[in-house]
Amino acid sequence: MTVKIRKRYHIKKKKLREIRGQIGDYSSLIPEKATVEIIETDDNNIILVNGEPLLMFIDDRVVPTLRGALKMEIDRGYVVVDMGAVRFLANGADVMSPGIVDADPEISENDTVVVVDERNRRPLAVGISLISGPEMVERDSGKAVKTIHHIGDAIWELEV
Repeated sequence: MTVKIRKRYHIKKKKLREIRGQIGDYSSLIPEKATVEIIETDDNNIILVNGEPLLMFIDDRVVPTLRGALKMEIDRGYVVVDMGAVRFLANGADVMSPGIVDADPEISENDTVVVVDERNRRPLAVGISLISGPEMVERDSGKAVKTIHHIGDAIWELEV
């Protein structure tokens, strides 16, 4: 599956200030003098920073893409999964509680999270938490994170 681009344009300064205010921890992905554009697609709009897809819109929130997550230190909003979960996540599966070995205790329900593997701590997916961080680690059944973007999907493969 490929991303069908409908429109591409530069972001106005006022809109860029709004986005920077919204992304909090991820604001380091947009340096001061960066060229910032929006790509409108049939699914999710994507924010290009100097030609790279580093952020995207999911509903009314701005979240990092995996390429964006790879460019930063992930010390908040992380979910660590065991190596057995990696192949399922690469196919777009949601994160199940039994596969979680650690999670940021500050995570609340409906937060944006970056899912990383336990061995290399490399981002595998971006998702929305369905339960709190401590619950993710404690539970031994059920979904913990709804995956919205994963390695190998159309956004990961996007070449602009």
